[in-house]
Amino acid sequence: MRTVLMVAEKPSLALSIAKILSKGSCSSHKGLNGACSVHHYQGSFQGQAARFKMTSVCGHVLSLDFIGKYNNWDKVDPAELFSQAPTEKKEANPKLNMVKFLQVEARGCDYVVLWLDCDKEGENICFEVLDAIEPAMNAPRGREQTVFRAKFSSITDTDIWKAMSQLGEPNRNEALAVDARQELDLRIGCAFTRFQTKYFQGKYGNLDSSLISFGPCQTPTLGFCVERHDKIQSFKPETYWVIQAKVFKGKDGPLTLDWDRVRVFDREVGQMFVNLAKTSREARVESVSKKEKAKQRPLALNTVEMLRVASSSLGMGPQHTMQIAERLYTQGYISYPRTETNHYHENFDLREVLLQQTTNPMWAQEAKALLAAGLNRPRKGSDAGDHPPITPMRAASEAELGSDGWRLYEYITRHFMATVSEDCKYLQTTIEFSIGTEAFSCSGKTLISPGYTAVMPWLGVPLEEALPACEPGDVFTVDEIKLVEKQTCPPDYLTEAELITLMEKHGIGTDASIPVHINNVCQRNYVTVENGRKLKPTNLGIVLVHGYYKTDAELVLPTIRSAVEKQLTLIALGKADYQQVLQHTLDIFKRKFHYFVDSVGSMDELMEVSFSPLADSGKPLSRCGKCHRFMKYIQAKPSRLHCSHCDETYSVPQNGVIKLFKELRCPLDDFELVLWTSGARGKSYPLCPYCSSNPPFRDMKKGVGCNECTHPSCQHSLVSLGIGQCVECEGGVLVLDPTSAPKWRMACNSCNVLVHFFEHAHRVQVAPESCDACEASLVAVDFNKTRSPLPAGGTQHTGCVFCDPLFQDLVELKHATMRHPMHRGGARRGGRGRGRGRRGNPKKPKDKMAALAAYFV
Repeated sequence: MRTVLMVAEKPSLALSIAKILSKGSCSSHKGLNGACSVHHYQGSFQGQAARFKMTSVCGHVLSLDFIGKYNNWDKVDPAELFSQAPTEKKEANPKLNMVKFLQVEARGCDYVVLWLDCDKEGENICFEVLDAIEPAMNAPRGREQTVFRAKFSSITDTDIWKAMSQLGEPNRNEALAVDARQELDLRIGCAFTRFQTKYFQGKYGNLDSSLISFGPCQTPTLGFCVERHDKIQSFKPETYWVIQAKVFKGKDGPLTLDWDRVRVFDREVGQMFVNLAKTSREARVESVSKKEKAKQRPLALNTVEMLRVASSSLGMGPQHTMQIAERLYTQGYISYPRTETNHYHENFDLREVLLQQTTNPMWAQEAKALLAAGLNRPRKGSDAGDHPPITPMRAASEAELGSDGWRLYEYITRHFMATVSEDCKYLQTTIEFSIGTEAFSCSGKTLISPGYTAVMPWLGVPLEEALPACEPGDVFTVDEIKLVEKQTCPPDYLTEAELITLMEKHGIGTDASIPVHINNVCQRNYVTVENGRKLKPTNLGIVLVHGYYKTDAELVLPTIRSAVEKQLTLIALGKADYQQVLQHTLDIFKRKFHYFVDSVGSMDELMEVSFSPLADSGKPLSRCGKCHRFMKYIQAKPSRLHCSHCDETYSVPQNGVIKLFKELRCPLDDFELVLWTSGARGKSYPLCPYCSSNPPFRDMKKGVGCNECTHPSCQHSLVSLGIGQCVECEGGVLVLDPTSAPKWRMACNSCNVLVHFFEHAHRVQVAPESCDACEASLVAVDFNKTRSPLPAGGTQHTGCVFCDPLFQDLVELKHATMRHPMHRGGARRGGRGRGRGRRGNPKKPKDKMAALAAYFV
C-alpha cells in the first residue's frame, strides 16, 4: 500500500481537511515539534488503496536573510548589500524545527499533496516544503508524478472533494515571483534602513523611532499620507457667496432652493444678483421633472473592498481585519479572504450559499424572500483568475465568532446577499423656479423599491420631506432671499480606506501586503491613527518624505515600485526572467542608494530644523568611563546614553526605564553601572553601558546586562549571582536580583520567568557551595526575626531553593510583566557559567524544578 503525505498551511486547516476526506474517521497525534498534529486515515489515491498522513506547516517554512557576518551593522558597508552580500534561506521559526518535522513525516511516503493557500505566497511555501521533504521521500517509480497541488477556495466538503479529484502541480513561476520580491525588499530595505538609521540616530536625540526604515512599498505608502498633509498645510481658504432663497405655498412649510449659479467669489457681484432677484416677490415654477433612477448593487466582495469597508464603517484596521478574516476562513465560515476577483463564475452555486443563511434570524426573512423571488445575477466585475469573491460559506452566530469576528462576518454576508438582490430604485423629482431674472431649483427622492438596501440599510435612500405637488406656471411666495458668506475648506487627512484605494490604484503592494505596509508606517512612528481612522503624519514622517523629494523624488513616488510590481507579475506569468528582473531592479536601486548617500545633506538640513542634536538631548545620568563626565540618558526611541565630550553613544535595552545603580562602577572599563527595569512587576538588572555595546567576552552578546556577563569576580555578574537553570526555557539561567529587597526574587536572563522568594528577609546572597542533588547554587538567607519560618526562632539558613524542604513554601513562580514583547538577552545554553570547569554545566533539577514549575504555573 502506497503512502500519501498531505501538507496544509495551518494546523487548524489540516484537521478540517482531514476530517472531510476521512469522513470523520481519522486518528491524530502530535508531531515532534509540538505545534503541528499528524492525522492518519486510509482511502484511495489515483485508483489505488493508500495510507494518508495529513499535517501542516505554520506559514513560511523558510525566510531569506543575509549570511551571518553581513548582519553586523557596524562592520558592513550598506552598499555591499545590493550585490556582494550572499543570502541564505533559514528556518522562519527555528523553535518549531519545521524542516526536521517535515522530513520525519515524509520518510516512507510515495506521494505528496500540497494543500497550501492558493495564492503566490502559498505556491512559494509549496517549494519550501518540497525542498525539505523530497530527500526523505521514497524514490519515484520511473517517471510517475509524485508531487500534486490541491486548489481550493473554501473549507467545505464540496470544495475539498473537488480539489482532491482535480489535483494539479505547484506553480514554479509564482513561487519565483515571491522569491524575487523577498530578495528585493531585503536588499533594498536593509541598505537604505541601515544607512539612514546610523546616520540620523547618530546625530539627533529626539527622533522617537527605534528604526529609520525605508521600504520600496512602505515609503510610497508614507508618501501618500504626507502629500495629503502638505495639501492641508498649503491650503488657503477663499471666501465665496451664495444666494439662499426660501419660498412657500399656502400652508405648506418653507422650501429652501439652490441657486443655479452655485456661487460667486465677488461680494458685489453676489449682491447685484440678490437685488435682481428681489425685484420679484413671487417664485414661478418653470418645470417639474420626475425621473426614475437606480442605485446599483455592489460588485462581489474582494480583499481591497473588504479592507476599505472594515476601516471606514467598522473601525477596524487593515492588519486586524485580515487576521480576523483568516480566522473565519480557517474555521470554514467564509471563503479564501485574499482575492482580487469581484466576479462570480457562471457555474458558482449562489443559491446554495444563500440557502445556508435562511437559518440565521438576523436576515433569514430577506434570504427566504430572495430565494422565493429568484436570485438576481450579480454584476459583472473583473476576474483576476485567482479565487472567487469573499463569500459566506456557512451560517454563524455572534456567540461563535466573538465581537469583531461577528461584525466582519455580518458585513460579508450582507454584502453577498446584496450582490444577488435587485438594484435600489427611487424617483427623483426636480422643480425649477425663476425669481426675477435668477434661476433656482430643488430636488427630492422618493423610494420605489429598496432592492439590496433592505440588507444593507445604511446605503439606503435617506428619508426626505416630500416636495409639494405643483405644475409649471404655479406661483410660490418668496419668504426670504439673502446673500450668505462661506469659505472653501481644506481636505481632511487621508483615511485608511482612502489610502488603500490609492495603493491599489498605483500598484503599491498586493491585496495580501497592503495591510502590512500600512501597519509598518504606524509602527515606525511615521504616522498616527486619529479618530475616524485618519492617518496623520508625524514630524519624522513628514521630514523623511520631504527629504526624499529633495534628494531623489522617485524613492517616495509610486512610479518605480509600480513598475517593479508589473515585472514581478510577469515573472509569475512566466513572461519575464527571474534573474534579469532581479538584477535590473537592484542595479537601479544601487545607483539611487549611492546618489542618496552623496546627497543626504539635503535631508539633513530638514532634520536640523526639526530635531535636537544628541548633545542637546536627554538628561545627565551616569558617568562615562573614559572622560568621567556625565553622560545623558536619551529616553526617546531608541533609548541610549550619549557622552557629548567623547562624542560616543551607547545603546541600552529598550522598552524599559534606566536608572542610576548606586554609583557603582564596572571593574573592566570604569563606567558607572545603570539599572534597567521593566516596572514593579517586571524584571530588572544592572548593566555597564560600555560592555553592553562592546561585549568584553566572546560568549557575550551585544545589548545584554550584567546578568549575562561571565566576569569571574564582579559581584554583579552571572558568575556571582546565577543560581540555577531556568525551569521553563532551555538556555536561561535564574539570576538573583540584588535590587529586589525586601520582595526578593530571581529572574531568568533569557525568558520572562520570575521566582519570588523570602519576602521581608534582611539579606539574600548566593553562596559559593552548590546543591548535591541538582547542582544549583545554594542561597544564604538572613530572615527577619519576627517573620522567620525557621524552627526555634532561627534567622539564618543556607540551602537549595529547589530541594531544601524549609524553602519549599517560600518560593513562588510568576511571569514578568513587560512593556513590550519580551526583551530576550539570549543566554548561553551552558547554564550560568558559575564555576565552569569546576563542576561543568548545572543540570536542570528534573524532579524538584519540574514540580516547582507544574505547581506554580
